[in-house]
Amino acid sequence: MTILTGPQRLFVYKGLQVSKFLLNKGEGLPKHEHIFNHLTMCVSGSCVVRKENVEIVLLPEDDAVDLPANQWHEIEALENNTIIINME
Repeated sequence: MTILTGPQRLFVYKGLQVSKFLLNKGEGLPKHEHIFNHLTMCVSGSCVVRKENVEIVLLPEDDAVDLPANQWHEIEALENNTIIINME
C-alpha cells in the first residue's frame, strides 16, 4: 500500500503546473485518476509507476512517463530520498 504524500514544492510556469515530491520508501501517490494528462519523472532515487496492466520502474536516467487522462495510476518510491516531478 502506497502512503499518500503531498508535494513539497508546487508552481505554475506559463500554464504548466509542476509538483516536486520528496519521498521515502513506500510513500507516493496511491491509486487515482485525473481528467487531464500529465507526465511524471524520477530525478533522484527510484520509483514504480503502476497503471492499467503496466508496472514501470523509473530511474533518473529514464524518460518521463505519460499518464493519460481518465486512466488510474499510482506512484510509489522504492527507496528513501526519492524525488519525483509531476507536470500537468
